[in-house]
Amino acid sequence: MKITVKDKSHVRHAASEFIRIMGDYRLFAFYGGMGAGKTTIIKAICEKLGSENIVTSPTFTLVNEYATGDGRLIYHIDFYRIKKREEVFDFGIEEYFSSGFPCFMEWPELVEEILPAETVRVRITVEEDASRSLDIEFPGQ
Repeated sequence: MKITVKDKSHVRHAASEFIRIMGDYRLFAFYGGMGAGKTTIIKAICEKLGSENIVTSPTFTLVNEYATGDGRLIYHIDFYRIKKREEVFDFGIEEYFSSGFPCFMEWPELVEEILPAETVRVRITVEEDASRSLDIEFPGQ
C-alpha cells in the first residue's frame, strides 16, 4: 500500500489516510534517511489519534509517551542513538511492544532483529519533486 505526501500541507491528510488503514496493528517501523519526514508524519499521526501532549522527536529520551483524551497511550520510539542491541532491553522495549498501544518507531534498522513479526514496515522515500512516498508493508505481504 502506498500513501503520497505531496508537500507539508498534505501531511495531516496523509496521517488520516494512514490511520484509516492501520487496522488492529499496533507496531509501526518507519524507515527513511535523515530528513525524510519520519518525525513529521509520526507527529501528525499522533495528533490525529488524539494526543493531548506536544509531539516531539524522542531522539534523546529514546521513548516519548503521549496520552489521549480517552486514556489511551501512544509510544514514539527513536532508536537513532542505540549503540548496542542490549540498550533497548535495558529500557524495557518488550513492555512497549506488548502494551497493546500504538508504537511508532524511528530508525528501526538498528534493531531489526528484535522487531516482532507483527510489525508494519513503513518506508519513506523522498521523490525528485520533494514529495514523500510512504510504502506500507503489512506482515505477511
